[in-house]
Amino acid sequence: MLISMTGFGKAEIQFNGKCITVEVKSLNSKQLDLNVKTPMIYRDREYDIRNLLSSKLIRGKIDFYISYDDKQENVAAPINAGIFKSYYQQIEAISEDCNISLSNEPVFQTILRLPDVLKIEKVEVTDDEWKAVFECINAAIDKMILFREQEGKALEKDITERVLLIEELLVKIEPFEKQRLETVKVKLQEGLKKLGKDVKVDNDRFEQEIIYYLEKMDVTEEKVRLRNHCEYFINTVNEVHPVGRKLGFILQEMGREINTLGSKASQAEMQKFVVLMKDELEKIKEQSLNIL
Repeated sequence: MLISMTGFGKAEIQFNGKCITVEVKSLNSKQLDLNVKTPMIYRDREYDIRNLLSSKLIRGKIDFYISYDDKQENVAAPINAGIFKSYYQQIEAISEDCNISLSNEPVFQTILRLPDVLKIEKVEVTDDEWKAVFECINAAIDKMILFREQEGKALEKDITERVLLIEELLVKIEPFEKQRLETVKVKLQEGLKKLGKDVKVDNDRFEQEIIYYLEKMDVTEEKVRLRNHCEYFINTVNEVHPVGRKLGFILQEMGREINTLGSKASQAEMQKFVVLMKDELEKIKEQSLNIL
């Protein structure tokens, strides 16, 4: 079963008045590319979060976000009155000594920006809260994996149909291939006749040359290999493990055989079918870039 690298998952959880929200987005990428953004209070566990994401999502450009809304934090931070008064007294004394008027200066706002005037306490995250956060993260990841699987089903249907179409086009080439060989043989014989009766031809040698020439134009091996690659591709699609890279390698081999068919096909109708094969192959390659 194919799994897409494109996905989205979102989960929310309530814990002690906090509404914790986790979002995970994913796009296709050759490697695992993690972009993790967490609030400061959860920064201590970013390494664990990255390990969890890499183990479950394997590959892709992953954007991960945690946000939370804490009603308790809406309460204003308390002002340390003692420190505030001390700062004010010192400023007032300096202003008198330096004969500087404080009437036009924003003294109050200035003092509030000074160190330790506002009592900001560091928030400690309990083990129970960490457990709740990771449950929320796992829920968001599971939703994204489900999204990836649904996208993968659509991808599987599309590329499988295109591979089968390539096999059908391969069958349609065969009648023109036989016709092409006969045409080439007739043209060679007609060319010899135009040389005149005075030219003597060794029929045995002529037959050997025709056989050699036709063997170089024969595409039987290319057709067999391409058909085998198509069958291998379909079988690989049905494997359980992530197969995106493997499918990419098979598509490269399919491309080589189709290109060789095109270079050997010296017949207009055959070339048309080869072009159609290349078109389908390019569409499959584009889709395969999004397969995990």
